[in-house]
Amino acid sequence: MPAKVVEHAPAKVNLALHVTGRRDDGYHLLDTLVVFTEVGDTVSVAAAEQDSFTIQGPFAGLLDDEADNLVLRARDLLRSAHGDLPPVAISLEKNLPVASGIGGGSSDAAATLRALMRLWGIELSADTLAVAALRLGADLPMCLYARTLVARGIGEEIEPVEGIPPLHMVLANPGVAVPTPAIFRALASRENPPLPTLPGPQALSAWLTDTRNDLEVPARTLAPEIGEVLSRLTANGASLARMSGSGATCFGLFASAGEAQAAASAIAARHPSWYVTATRTIERARADAT
Repeated sequence: MPAKVVEHAPAKVNLALHVTGRRDDGYHLLDTLVVFTEVGDTVSVAAAEQDSFTIQGPFAGLLDDEADNLVLRARDLLRSAHGDLPPVAISLEKNLPVASGIGGGSSDAAATLRALMRLWGIELSADTLAVAALRLGADLPMCLYARTLVARGIGEEIEPVEGIPPLHMVLANPGVAVPTPAIFRALASRENPPLPTLPGPQALSAWLTDTRNDLEVPARTLAPEIGEVLSRLTANGASLARMSGSGATCFGLFASAGEAQAAASAIAARHPSWYVTATRTIERARADAT
């Protein structure tokens, strides 16, 4: 058993998100193209004499170490399935904004599951783990895979997507809270067409212009600052600017890392209180998903 395991918890970005219906239990049905980025949080787990949980990083002050934290719920999920597992010290470096539409908490929980499985020598397939982790949240299955994919249903139907090259982007968040339940309540329609058929990698840009994020319009109504973020991204050269998830984080796509970095620097200089970073998409190896 390793003494310590460190896992990256990447930001999740919904390049397109269509709301296609709602189940009888109230959960909304989605059809979304998701990518994951180099920027993210970091989860570290280590053998210890007793359980502990610490949080540090620029957004640590917005969280606490109470038992309902998704990281601790992920730990307890493994214990409930595998019995008496030894104490563990868990550390979370919180670099991403909290509750901001880029899967921070879900990605943290997914990274915790991956790290603890390595630390404790637990072997589960990605599919089996995703089914168990769904009880922690609808984003957990996609965050466990942490690679380009289409997610359908409430997020549990995963279809990996191959061949999309790394995308250069800027993530920007104005620091406003956007409550997800309120956004779904404000939806004008819950019965929308699904994503069109995915094209080849070279046609992705054109394909994205024919898609949307159905949550963006109600989110902008509740938080007009999102519109300002999108305008800043477009004004600084983004070929596409869109909100991710339920917001308020938005992304802009750029042709190169240099252009993304220049745009991020310009936006951050104008809006120093915003969270702004340039990044690119990454892929987890298939074997690393188990």
